[in-house]
Amino acid sequence: MEHEILESLKQTSDIKKLNIDRLNALCSELRDEILCKVSETGGHLASNLGAVELTVALHYVFDSPDEPIIWDVGHQCYSHKILTGRDITGIRTENGLSGFPKSSESEHDLFVAGHASTSISAALGIAEAKKIAGSDNSVVAVVGDGACSGGMIFEAMNNAGRSQTNLVVVLNDNEMSISPNVGAMAKYLAKIRSKEGYFRFKDNLEHTLLKIPFIGKGIYSVLRSAKTFFKDMFYSSNTFEHFGFTYLGPADGHDIDMLIRTLRRAKSIKKPVLVHVNTVKGKGYEPSEKMPSKFHGVAPFYRESGELKKESTDSFSSAFGNIICKLAEKDDKICAITAAMTDGTGLRDFSEKYPERFFDVGIAEEHAMTFAAGLAAGGMKPIFAVYSTFLQRAYDQVLHDASIEPKHVVIGIDRAGIVGGDGETHQGTFDIPILTSIPGTVIYCPSDYNELENDLLKAFSADGVQIVRYPRDKERDIPKKFVKEYGDFDYFEGNPECLVITYGRLFAEAAFAAEETDASVLKIGKVFPIEHELIEIARKYKNVYFFEESVEFGSIAEHFGNMLSKAGFDGKYEIHCVSGFVPHMSVENAMKIHGLDRNSIKNAVKEALK
Repeated sequence: MEHEILESLKQTSDIKKLNIDRLNALCSELRDEILCKVSETGGHLASNLGAVELTVALHYVFDSPDEPIIWDVGHQCYSHKILTGRDITGIRTENGLSGFPKSSESEHDLFVAGHASTSISAALGIAEAKKIAGSDNSVVAVVGDGACSGGMIFEAMNNAGRSQTNLVVVLNDNEMSISPNVGAMAKYLAKIRSKEGYFRFKDNLEHTLLKIPFIGKGIYSVLRSAKTFFKDMFYSSNTFEHFGFTYLGPADGHDIDMLIRTLRRAKSIKKPVLVHVNTVKGKGYEPSEKMPSKFHGVAPFYRESGELKKESTDSFSSAFGNIICKLAEKDDKICAITAAMTDGTGLRDFSEKYPERFFDVGIAEEHAMTFAAGLAAGGMKPIFAVYSTFLQRAYDQVLHDASIEPKHVVIGIDRAGIVGGDGETHQGTFDIPILTSIPGTVIYCPSDYNELENDLLKAFSADGVQIVRYPRDKERDIPKKFVKEYGDFDYFEGNPECLVITYGRLFAEAAFAAEETDASVLKIGKVFPIEHELIEIARKYKNVYFFEESVEFGSIAEHFGNMLSKAGFDGKYEIHCVSGFVPHMSVENAMKIHGLDRNSIKNAVKEALK
């Protein structure tokens, strides 16, 4: 497909010169461009296809970057990137664009976003800053309906509704986050969504009356005074208006003409407005419309069929799901909780086999953690399966609700360590420092699926906050001579001059490096609290190297070094950890850059043995 209109756009404002037919054609070109590029590299597809018309309408009505558009999460920002002059070839790969808004890429991205429910807070702050500076420019926040299960959205709306700012919140309602939306807010939006006829009737009536010469404006003014009466025929109440927002909608999110008229009206109101837009996730590509969860974040695929180019169900996530099902079959107190990540965390089978013990709480990690503590207080054995990057949002709940008066809660931390294409906002390199600061936590880091099962069994059999963390990966092969016993640690004695310490998937890298150098290897399974026996093993060596997929401050390596020093160790101790934020690139390359791959380990050992 030729992209004649896209190629004719020299600057973002050129969109405003197009008529409705040309705008619809532009949307077709954008969909084709997104499909073409994402099929090659992978990325967030369904959410982007569903937001094409909305993005075009936003840029038609508002003047970015002077009137900034703040995206919630940013899963749906690919059209925005293209329209603001960026080439999405190689998106989410090293040296390509980020899959999320990123201010270092463009002046049109004012705020980074990789987590949900942040957009209204950020947009309100920007709007207040503009007001102080004397500007009456609008600020737009685009939030998905899935993010409305996050409490931060309501905190922001409570604040924004009483502000005197030109804030426009666009609620992109597609009935989905990653998994289908759940909860009372999802039901409420479904109720409003079913009454789209009210808005269409009102919008078309206004449009028609204002075209009538002489008397049209008068008739419209009279009818407008009866707005409340007509509105109450359709809505008994409107939650958003109770927050202080003027509510417009619901509007068809794939009707460019209606979107432009609605957004213009919102812009003219000059106070907080919420525009409710209905869209179809995956719009325009049949496989993604039928399976939006599968095509939310997708690996490279064949565009003609929608089949993945390298389809594999083998991963720590899938192994975790299988193990939890097996354990739940034997223990009817085991419950599983997820925050809108049923498929991502491997819990789909559990949700179908044990629906009464499965809880998808929506995008609400803070609630999920305290809810888990409540289940534990009620005598159940909950496990909260969550990505490392999203657990960051529930620090206080782990500390205050699960640890001070210890509750037996198991946390399964998925995507621990380096994650690849999602980049800085999603790296799982901060949970270790966060969790080791909380008294009483126990942390396991398995290196293969058998160890994962053993660690989960230990976690469910113990008390207090028990944590099992594992990577976005499948289990890795290791040299045959490294036979694990699956205790709290495995010690492989080699050259008495040098000891390599590590855990998780880095054990495979260390084992291959040790096979070539004959270094000793200490693989830790239960990484925290650190057993004194491990310190005694390390004290025997002149050179000790700790390799870890975590930032250094607060890492297991740092805790280990402190204990080693207190024990009187006077040899050489080196920490090899992740430095700072890791941008989007392959896991393997990131490990190489940060000195965590087998060659880096091998070179460190060789240097020690000189």
